[in-house]
Amino acid sequence: MPLSDKIVNDIFSQCQAIVSLLNNNQEAEARQQTIILLDYHQKNGISELSPLCNSILRQTGLYPYMEEQTSTFSDRLLMNCFKVDAGYQEDVVLHRDQFLLLRKLLEGKDIAVSAPTSFGKSFVIDSFIRIKKPSNVMIIVPTIALTDETRRRIYKKFATEYKVITTTDTEPSERNIFIFPQERALSWVEKIDNLDILIIDEFYKASAQLNNDERVPALVKAIIKIGSKAKQRYFLAPNISSLEDNPFTKGMEFLRLDFSTVFLNKTDYSKEIGKDEKKKGETLLSLNNSLPGKTLIFAGTHSQVEKVSTLLSANTREIDSELLVSFSEWLGKNYEYNWRLPILAKRGIGIHTGQLHRSLSQIQVKLFEEERGLSRLVSTSSIIEGVNTSAENVIVWTTSTRGFSLDSFSYKNVIGRAGRMFRHFVGNIHVLQEAPDEAPVNLNIELPEQVVGEIDHDKYAGYLSEEQIRAIKQQEAEMTDLLGGELYTKIKTGEGFQTSNSTAMRGIAVEMKEKPEKWDKMSFLAYSPDYWDNALYKLLYTRPGWWDSSYSKFVAFVKILSQNWERTIPELLYELEKDDIGIDEFFKLERTVTFKLGSLLHDVDMLQKSILPQAGFDISGFAYNVAHAFLPAAVYELEEYGLPRMISRKIQNAGFINFNSPDLTFEKSIQIMREIGPQKIKGIETIDAFDKYIIDYFFEGLNVRAQ
Repeated sequence: MPLSDKIVNDIFSQCQAIVSLLNNNQEAEARQQTIILLDYHQKNGISELSPLCNSILRQTGLYPYMEEQTSTFSDRLLMNCFKVDAGYQEDVVLHRDQFLLLRKLLEGKDIAVSAPTSFGKSFVIDSFIRIKKPSNVMIIVPTIALTDETRRRIYKKFATEYKVITTTDTEPSERNIFIFPQERALSWVEKIDNLDILIIDEFYKASAQLNNDERVPALVKAIIKIGSKAKQRYFLAPNISSLEDNPFTKGMEFLRLDFSTVFLNKTDYSKEIGKDEKKKGETLLSLNNSLPGKTLIFAGTHSQVEKVSTLLSANTREIDSELLVSFSEWLGKNYEYNWRLPILAKRGIGIHTGQLHRSLSQIQVKLFEEERGLSRLVSTSSIIEGVNTSAENVIVWTTSTRGFSLDSFSYKNVIGRAGRMFRHFVGNIHVLQEAPDEAPVNLNIELPEQVVGEIDHDKYAGYLSEEQIRAIKQQEAEMTDLLGGELYTKIKTGEGFQTSNSTAMRGIAVEMKEKPEKWDKMSFLAYSPDYWDNALYKLLYTRPGWWDSSYSKFVAFVKILSQNWERTIPELLYELEKDDIGIDEFFKLERTVTFKLGSLLHDVDMLQKSILPQAGFDISGFAYNVAHAFLPAAVYELEEYGLPRMISRKIQNAGFINFNSPDLTFEKSIQIMREIGPQKIKGIETIDAFDKYIIDYFFEGLNVRAQ
């Protein structure tokens, strides 16, 4: 169908303006206008680009958007030069800066790169693996959710050539791709002799300057201990202006690449809203009712997520979607009917926070990608650090509230979720509260004091100041006396303390040595929950203010959580009513139990075996159970792969797998699941409609297609 004169004239005028910008060396502006031109084509249903448009795409470096069939011979030749095998069925065309980055990596250079969210950094990683064919690759990501997302992508492309490892109990093969968050990566320090390349995604999280997080020390330790075994290093981050000299990135070339493949169109309502909360809510509702397409709503904190979701729930109609009705029913049955998420789901709205069960967050992201799935996702910062999803629209509900302030760096990360290559050329940003002032980010990484006692001052002298070396030597003498040389050497050369706080652990070690009777109560953890109170209180007192709850409530929760595999979540919540623990607090406390209490128990067990071996009790089994939320280890780890515990329970009840077997490793459970296949599991009598949707999604991640 021929184009109207108006459309032809509009396109020609836009092309003229872009060429003028290029002639004036304003390439970045020209690229943005070119993306707007592509958006114009998409919105007007224009299926082919003219040779003129292809020429402009070439000049602005946007090679992936060029169309071969309407390009000139020289343009087609250039496209072929920038084609690479990124593990897909067909080769992909990289844009100019992607190719530059890939070329430097293939030359063996150590690279630290800052690039926008829409840059397409994963294509570079996958192309490097396909072309270079390294034997051992480790990718460190900031969250478990991103571990699974990365695993799914890598598994689909490389599972026939590599063993893809995401857990601590898997035996490596001849060729491996390890994908871990930093804490899990540290458990492999002594198991890996060398790596061909260490890749750290979101490496800015090693900086206490940008990331006020207790996980900073673990990432710094990973950079030191695992980085020393890597032949090549590749660190990625967005929105970094410069990289200050520091020993952790010594010898790395810093590339600041501001090449974006989408255009961000911002509308700021903050001045007209001011501090009028009622007007702010009305603006949100107006946008919610009028915006087409998928929309991320950044609410910042858990309390603001609750506020936004309550507002939307009361003012949004249910939508006609069999899939979402099924999801809502599934949530009510398996969690709680009166919980806000089942109510929101029927209205096409999801919630994404770091406290939710991992599988539940993953399922919602999957539904957000579905055409008839969720159209709105209300989120804390988990959406910018947990997954690589994006949307046509981003609404910034808050940039500052009590106990929370979004800096310029994080704000850019949030709005960078708008737009997606090939799908949404223009991402629309709607800001309801004043944005933070623009500020350059000069990244600096320092050695946290908590880590100083856990590293070898001779082996890692390049990371240390003279003052730190003196402090290490003094602490080394004290800890060798307390723990014995063998254990202290193990701590320094291996993963170290899981709590990432050697100072706190030193205090525990001193007390074990000087007052061993205070730790006798740990033996009661081997008995039934009725006997746990004193031991748990003793543990909680070692890290005051760390538990997201009062001590009494936390202890009560741990004792009831011990029934996590035998009872359903609604049954556990019924038991927890007397302690005033609802579904939201259940998620928060379960996470605290597995991560904080689990890591503390691991460290206490390690110290106790060295300092108090005569005590004759072993809490390692209890520590293991706590770290897996009192679920069978394979069930807990399958949940990371997107299979909720309640479906694993149905699989066990049907006799397909005995998850209680002490011989069942995670690797073996995956093998059995593959052998069973999705069809047999979906045929279990108790499996409902939405269970089947989840099972198909789970098996997609194993590269097994449902029939």
